[in-house]
Amino acid sequence: MAERSWSLKGVFRSVFGAAEADSEPITAETWDELETALLTADFGPEISESILGQLRADVDRLRVAEVRELRGMLRDAIEERLAKFDPTLHLSERPAVILVVGVNGVGKTTTIGKFANYLRAFDKRVIVGAADTFRAAAVEQLATWAERGGAAIVKPQQQGQDPASVAFQTVERAKAEGYDIAIIDTAGRLQTKGGLMDELSKVRRVIEKQAPVAEVLLVLDATTGQNGLAQAEAFIEHAGVTGLVLTKLDGSAKGGFVLSVQQNTGLPIKLVGQGEGIGDLTGFTPHVFAQQLVG
Repeated sequence: MAERSWSLKGVFRSVFGAAEADSEPITAETWDELETALLTADFGPEISESILGQLRADVDRLRVAEVRELRGMLRDAIEERLAKFDPTLHLSERPAVILVVGVNGVGKTTTIGKFANYLRAFDKRVIVGAADTFRAAAVEQLATWAERGGAAIVKPQQQGQDPASVAFQTVERAKAEGYDIAIIDTAGRLQTKGGLMDELSKVRRVIEKQAPVAEVLLVLDATTGQNGLAQAEAFIEHAGVTGLVLTKLDGSAKGGFVLSVQQNTGLPIKLVGQGEGIGDLTGFTPHVFAQQLVG
């Protein structure tokens, strides 16, 4: 398998490369190189320091002497941190209503199509609501991706229709026709942050007259790193977000961001997108991710 762009294997070659074969001892230089590698991979200073502190303590306690043993310890330390958050999607309601939120350009629309396709593998019937009603192109793009994902779609009857009414109609149809999952797309205009949050609150209120909201998933573009997180703060504060979807992990994303985004938001990553194909969205598994990250 080709090395993933966000994998840290390349970053850690200076630490674990030839040293593994030579069974070199752990030195002060080893710790310096490991710290540089963690910072380069976008873990951030606080998390890098915490991981290094844990590794130093474990090395002393277990009397580890060789660099090659550090790789497994690092992998375990990262997995342990990732696993503190539960990535389970809570979809037991019928229909299970999922709100998908995030700023424009992060990949919300394609994520919904891929998510519908992912759910179809579990024999779920999915309907999508196009509640980003102010951009006609967004509605058509969503219709294309919903079709690719095998989902039905409820579109606005005219451009600029009240998003809450589209959401209401989607849930109404989901209940009437026995759909398992209703996924509601939402607007992502940041210019009118207050208005947008009011709109999301209204969408939620209207939905909850018919069914509880099972999940509110915030889509983040992993390639934007910490900047993307700053943009998303309003959603985290006001939209009742229950989990994160990281898109574009096949791009220039740095793997450390995955851990830092969970720790900084206190929210679990539930889905990850690692390609442009319809099948390139998967559930998030800490063990698998830590293995891919460190090798």
